Amino acid sequence: MLIETDYNRRAAVAYALNWAFARNPRFYDFEDIGGDCTNFVSQCMYAGCDVMNYSQENGWYYINSDNRAPSWTGVNFLRKFLLTNRGAGVYGEEAPLTELRRGDIIQLINRSGRFYHTVFISAVFTPVTPQNIFVCAHSVDARNRRLSTYNYADTFGIRIIGARKEVVIN
Repeated sequence: MLIETDYNRRAAVAYALNWAFARNPRFYDFEDIGGDCTNFVSQCMYAGCDVMNYSQENGWYYINSDNRAPSWTGVNFLRKFLLTNRGAGVYGEEAPLTELRRGDIIQLINRSGRFYHTVFISAVFTPVTPQNIFVCAHSVDARNRRLSTYNYADTFGIRIIGARKEVVIN
């Protein structure tokens, strides 16, 4: 049975700020084999919900560098997971930048329309503009970097709605 569980934005942001310029030894650093951005963002979200989805086909989990879901480390796979997840783990919905807040994520899109980078929102100030959204990231490590300083053609915001966990009732 699935039950709703909190997405603790404060814990997720604290994790992002703590590990923005470092690597948690519990997780492999994918920097030299394609980038660590989505791995880092997944770690941040996990810190905010403490639940993974171990589904072999559509899951979101990390056991080790060789045993993980594509959505844990892949930009496109993470977006698909968050927007379609009906099982355990975090889930979200597409949202414009003006509706995002700390603990949400943004994916950057290049001029060719390719999604190429995932960043984690650490702070948002009004008026909500790229100048007033601050992010943490890996694959060019960043801690409270203004979104406006990135070079991108477009953005895709994902508001984290919550998380679910599986419970067994006897």
